[in-house]
Amino acid sequence: MKEFELKAKGKIKRLTNKTFKFDERVQEGWFSAVYFLKTKEIVEDCIPDNYVTMQFFQKNHAVLCGTDEAIALLHTFADHPEELEIHSLKDGDKVSPFETVLTVTGPYQYYGYLEGIIDGILARRTSVATNVYNVVKAARTSGKQKPIIFMGDRDDHFTQQAGDGYAAYIGGSTAQATHAMNEWWGKKGMGTMPHALIQMFKGDVVAATKAYNKKYPDDDLIALVDYNNDVITDSLKVAREFGDELKAVRVDTSRTLVDKYFFRNQHLMGSFDPRGVNPELIFALRRALNDEGFDHVKIVASGGFNEERIREFEEMNVPIDIYGVGSSLLKITTSFTGDNVLLNGEAEAKEGRRYRPNPRLERVEYIPEKD
Repeated sequence: MKEFELKAKGKIKRLTNKTFKFDERVQEGWFSAVYFLKTKEIVEDCIPDNYVTMQFFQKNHAVLCGTDEAIALLHTFADHPEELEIHSLKDGDKVSPFETVLTVTGPYQYYGYLEGIIDGILARRTSVATNVYNVVKAARTSGKQKPIIFMGDRDDHFTQQAGDGYAAYIGGSTAQATHAMNEWWGKKGMGTMPHALIQMFKGDVVAATKAYNKKYPDDDLIALVDYNNDVITDSLKVAREFGDELKAVRVDTSRTLVDKYFFRNQHLMGSFDPRGVNPELIFALRRALNDEGFDHVKIVASGGFNEERIREFEEMNVPIDIYGVGSSLLKITTSFTGDNVLLNGEAEAKEGRRYRPNPRLERVEYIPEKD
């Protein structure tokens, strides 16, 4: 097991390849662009004594994530990692366009074939972290932070969950849908009931909630209330049944449906889009709960939320207490580039690129493999 430490402001952070569980085929070049593999062979045969500095950057204001993973990759698969000089910013650092976030110096053939993999790690992790950060920021009003639940398990391949969940945590989401999403930061997944549970109780939300509460009495009781497309009626049914035990109701109405509340109150129609989870529905739900003394019951909303939509809801003071967000957080919005910028300590880069020293970078110290 290879280990290393990252010294930052007097503290030491220990990481291992066990944390990240890399595919061993990285060592064989399986995931590297073929031209990197060919370059490695040519350098080994023709010019093995050159020292190259490779620097990594991107072009947005972003929340950096993936540096720990990239460094672990280098110390796991580079040849003679103890001979590499690595400087890096930290996961969670705010970065500017073109700011250098990572540099690696050493013989090219030791690590060059990992360039594209590092770009990909930084791109995905930083994109998710930044997307989550922006959503979390949108849900912060009047000095109060509303929680964001990261619900991206159904929006991408399951093998991405651990890294995406960690990146979401770096971005500010402290609740994740699966155990895998929490693996790298030491928590467990959270969740209540899906529509599938209610379906097996033939649409009886109260019966499904009773079964859930009996099986998981220590969980905060949160009822999913949109199964019958009548969230106010079902919310009141559950609230009357459970009283103070009920902590929240979750509304997840499809964007293609209009809740039955509006068909009972057609005079409201015409001035807004009544489909899905909309402000008027949430305002009406809050009033209905409060009118019967259930003001302690929080409202969780999910389904199609992103930064822009959350900001619109917050500007209208829609009484949502917790947002569940999924697919919008997984979009790749940030791409990284690795460039060779120094050759044996002298400036040497392709036209338009140059070495950009960054005083914020910190040296990564290597610890040899333990017995």
